[in-house]
Amino acid sequence: MAGLIDLAPAPIAGVIFDFHATLVDGGDARGWIGAAVRHLAATGQAAPELSEAETESLAGHLDQIWHHAHTIDPRSERDLSPARHREVFRGAAALFPGLKPDLIAALYAVMTDQWTAYDDTLPVLRELKERGVRIAVLSNIGIDIRGCLDRAGLTGLIDGLLLSYEAGVVKPDPAIFARALELLEVPAERTLMVGDSARDDVGGAALGIRTLILPRTRGRVHGLSTVLRMV
Repeated sequence: MAGLIDLAPAPIAGVIFDFHATLVDGGDARGWIGAAVRHLAATGQAAPELSEAETESLAGHLDQIWHHAHTIDPRSERDLSPARHREVFRGAAALFPGLKPDLIAALYAVMTDQWTAYDDTLPVLRELKERGVRIAVLSNIGIDIRGCLDRAGLTGLIDGLLLSYEAGVVKPDPAIFARALELLEVPAERTLMVGDSARDDVGGAALGIRTLILPRTRGRVHGLSTVLRMV
């Protein structure tokens, strides 16, 4: 038994979390459409009249919007520039037949308002802080999410924030994980990466970062308590 303990990996002292679909849920697509329609009305623009079937079909498209974005932007250039982020979103949304530009713009305008923390996000981050574990958020994203972090009550719980468009590099490039380690001030062998993408969130493994993939879930709990069992 002593020999096995000696061979155990170093205890985790820092956790890097992905943001979207890891700490926050993208929200209900039908609610997103409703918010966009209200935005159009509030800004004096004509709101589209969508049938129930059209709304349901559009909601299905929006639920997979970032998958659609990847098909037209496979190198994730949208995550390196706010302008490119908006452009790729518009292109991905426009893949839905007949979707008008004004509704696409409204959907983009209210998009981040739909993002809410999973029910287990705050409890898990608070517990990590109580244990003295350092926390960073590392996101492939082309827009500033600091307002979302504030609204979700996460800002005071994290020790570092690294956004791809500010770093000039996107996951899974190990270089952005190396920068996250610098923010944490924790060595790779004592760090855990937590994300939802088996494509983007595994790049830190090349540096020796242990990696936990929690695929996108439906519902208010994402399974983040798994992290506490690993720390």
